[in-house]
Amino acid sequence: MPSASKRHYRRNRTRHLRLLLTAVFLLCGVIHVDAALAADPGPSLVIVGGDRSYPPYEFLDKDDKPSGYNVELTRAVARVMGLKVDIRLGAWSQRRQDLVRGDIDLLEGMSYSDERAKTLDFSPPHTIVHHSIFARKGGNRRPTLADLRGKEVLVLNDGIMQEFLAANRVGATVIPVPTHADVLRSLASGKHDYAVMAKLPGLYLIRELGLSNLEAVGDPVSAQQYCFAVNKGNAALLARFNEGLAILKNTGEYQKIYNKWLGVLEPPGLSWSEVFKYGAVVVLPLILLAGGSVLWSRALSREVDTRTAELTREVEERRLAEEELRNRQQQLVQADKMAALGILVSGVAHEINNPNGLILLNLPVVMEAFRDAEPILEEYYEKNGDFEFGGLSYSRMREALPKLIQQMQEGSRRVKLIVEDLKDFARQQEPGQAAELDLNETVQAALRLLANLVEKSTEHFSVSLGSGIPKLNGSAQRIEQVVVNLLVNACQALPAPDRGIELVTWFDAEKRQVILEVRDQGTGIAPEHLPRLTDPFFTTKRESGGTGLGLSVSSGIVKEHGGELSFSSAPGAGTTARLTFTVPDKESVS
Repeated sequence: MPSASKRHYRRNRTRHLRLLLTAVFLLCGVIHVDAALAADPGPSLVIVGGDRSYPPYEFLDKDDKPSGYNVELTRAVARVMGLKVDIRLGAWSQRRQDLVRGDIDLLEGMSYSDERAKTLDFSPPHTIVHHSIFARKGGNRRPTLADLRGKEVLVLNDGIMQEFLAANRVGATVIPVPTHADVLRSLASGKHDYAVMAKLPGLYLIRELGLSNLEAVGDPVSAQQYCFAVNKGNAALLARFNEGLAILKNTGEYQKIYNKWLGVLEPPGLSWSEVFKYGAVVVLPLILLAGGSVLWSRALSREVDTRTAELTREVEERRLAEEELRNRQQQLVQADKMAALGILVSGVAHEINNPNGLILLNLPVVMEAFRDAEPILEEYYEKNGDFEFGGLSYSRMREALPKLIQQMQEGSRRVKLIVEDLKDFARQQEPGQAAELDLNETVQAALRLLANLVEKSTEHFSVSLGSGIPKLNGSAQRIEQVVVNLLVNACQALPAPDRGIELVTWFDAEKRQVILEVRDQGTGIAPEHLPRLTDPFFTTKRESGGTGLGLSVSSGIVKEHGGELSFSSAPGAGTTARLTFTVPDKESVS
């Protein structure tokens, strides 16, 4: 074979071997990748159910795809937790049955109730849903639950309001229907008397369906905790959604989703045709009149100036109204947070009470067991000398153990007292539910809650509770909230622990006034700020997280109780906050 042919042969053989080896390596790589994929199937799929007609929480959009607050929140939780979700919206009653059967794993939005908690597990609430009475226009504008007795009332089938009306024995004839849209359509067509459903979805559907003869009437009748829900025993999935929800709240993404979907319904803007129509109505008469005469032109000019001034004033009034609306919305968001915090405090207090109650129950048994064993231990001690007992010598332990058990009992009783105070402070009380309250007892409950904060803030704290103070009429829980706010503000005003705080109560018999004062030796308040202390959202502690709502809410509570909240201060000389309640004479009361 010629040398050139040999070289060509060797080159081809070498190239073929390289191609063969490359193919083998690629095949091994494919086999390795397939094995890895088989070993790691990827994130698990969670089937999530919801209501197809519950805007803005969850609904099917114009393309028949899931949308709304619940849907976006569920997908965000799944993203941060590495889960895959398949969201299926349908009739609410059907989706509840699907969860019970195991056809779906989780409901993304369900109101909590004790009855439902018997078969389902719930996450902490991710929002609070307010429910109202809906009626046709022209009827009673302020109905209450009592007004539903003997009436036909539409509700969602298997919805929380169906359970709520039954539990409260309203005495109405309840008509369940498949969807919220069906509830409102039936009511708008003249069938039945009222409907009870979530207020925000009701307003959305009235606008979207064009049901202009319906309106929400009266005050909300119920505020329900809105949660994720799973079947009993599916704790692992619920824990992952709870963790994901906490992550979203800490990153701020939850608040963005909340603001996007649960904001105030905005009125629709003007269309271009309306703009042109209104423009023609104003401009064309001006042009015709301007061409008539100079006198008319001057008259129209003056009219235009007047209208311009009026429009400027209207624009300013609208700006102020929009600013007030934004402030109200912030107050609603803050109220939802405080309601959720109250629910959390009550839950934590309950969880602490259970093991603490067990401690209180078992400590006397332990003490009695030691007393029963003590003669035997003493006999052994006399015969054999000292011995080790619980890590100490018996001669020391027989004196120390009763004291230790007594200290444990006293500490456990203190825990129980603090827990009861927390539950009372967090308990929601309906407005108008008044009873006799002892101001001194209310102050003592507030001091138990703030004992740790006061101890850290000042080394000089004194309390003087007057004797013979008559009882007031009102809500002890709400007055306690005021005292807590005043004490927290006093603690925060102290520049160092060597400054003091003094709390005093007394009764001015001559003026028939019950008075409480909180005096601090803090930095004081500038004179220009004193008149604005109770204005909503006014605060001098914005950088440290102040919202400007504490004193505003406190002032409102005091006014509801017929009292007065006033302040006196000077920069560097501390501040005195005074609560004054006038007690009517017994003769005038009788």
